[in-house]
Amino acid sequence: MASTKLILWKHDQKQNGQFPIAIRVTLNRKTKYIFTGIYVSEKEWNSKEEKVKSPHKNIGKTNATLKLKIAEINNYINKAELNDEKITLDQIKNLAKRKSNSSSFFEFAVERIKNKALEGTYSVAKSELSILYNIKEYLTHNSALPKYKVILEIKERRRKRVSNTRSGKTNFETELSEFSNTIDLSFEEIDSAFITRYKSFCSSYLEQKTRTITNQLIFIRTVYNQAIKENIASVKNYPFGGDKERIKIKSGNKIGLTKSEVRLIEALELERETPIWHTKNVWLFAFYFAGIRISDVLELKWSDFMDGRLYYQMNKNEKPVSLKIPDSAQNILILYAKHKTSNNDFVFPFLKNADENDKKDMFTKSRNATKLLNKYLKRIAIQCNIDKNLSNHIARHTFGNIAGDNIHPLMLQKLYRHSDLKTTLIYQSNFIHKEADEALESVLNS
Repeated sequence: MASTKLILWKHDQKQNGQFPIAIRVTLNRKTKYIFTGIYVSEKEWNSKEEKVKSPHKNIGKTNATLKLKIAEINNYINKAELNDEKITLDQIKNLAKRKSNSSSFFEFAVERIKNKALEGTYSVAKSELSILYNIKEYLTHNSALPKYKVILEIKERRRKRVSNTRSGKTNFETELSEFSNTIDLSFEEIDSAFITRYKSFCSSYLEQKTRTITNQLIFIRTVYNQAIKENIASVKNYPFGGDKERIKIKSGNKIGLTKSEVRLIEALELERETPIWHTKNVWLFAFYFAGIRISDVLELKWSDFMDGRLYYQMNKNEKPVSLKIPDSAQNILILYAKHKTSNNDFVFPFLKNADENDKKDMFTKSRNATKLLNKYLKRIAIQCNIDKNLSNHIARHTFGNIAGDNIHPLMLQKLYRHSDLKTTLIYQSNFIHKEADEALESVLNS
């Protein structure tokens, strides 16, 4: 039998000191929380009687709203029990969404982002939170002002957010909670015209490139599709597919280093145990293993290396990988072996002080390390007289560039850890130029 209770959710405090009121639903000893959209301070809440009290300004109206919300859920539960129907917590929660104001785009998107954070995928959660800020800027910008002034105001607000986060004045949770109460956007409003205007705003005012805008449309589409699936939004005004907005991911030029440029990096003499020295080793290590993602390299432990092979699980898709350790990579491992105290140690030093039991701390320190590596890679490029944009991800492009069309696509698929051969063929097409070059030469020299 399911039970319900109104509670003050004290894990998500707003800047003004208020907390959200939630409905706690318990079924088969499992619990879910349904947020009512109402916020009060701790002194305005009577936990024993489950209602607001003085000095709250609208006691009668607020308590009536809360009573109605919990009554709707209880009626649904009672009806199911009378008819011997099996119900789940998700079904109860979806009913509450349809009956409440939480059917707005922001409410639904915030819940998705919270879940991503709880799952530990902070990189996705952070990027999607940024998209919410962009949508908010679009909805609230003053189009009567000169364009340059709007852009300056947007940049200043962004600067303040970053500053407040770094200083600890705000955090990820408080930022998310504000979207539930400061602005509203219904799914019905997100039609084709909305998408067209938003794309223009992103390009003109946020000064974003095509791929960045595309990523935002993918997020909006994902949220909309999920809302339709849960009967929260209707397909009536769905702005994607058919003769409406079609999201196409354009492949940009992927440029990798040449063999001679890699040799320059390998030969570069740097002071040992310095950040730039570690950066060189991490980048080369990623390249030697067919372009392992830098975030994965940073998390490698000595226990991942056994019997002359590397065994690890990719963070992006959780695929298990096993590769023979090349001699060049083994030489780098030798450099770090003297710092090893146990098999559970990280090989490289950037995550030494991270709390492995705290996914958020691991994400933050990995992100900071990635930024540091990119900074030093720019210095390495200068010292090696490499004009290309040397970055963490270019290690993967470099392997593809050197592989060219000399390695069979099926083998490259395995090395790249792609699920689909088509992905490998599309990716590798960026680096196969021989036939086109020869065709051009044959015409010009005929």
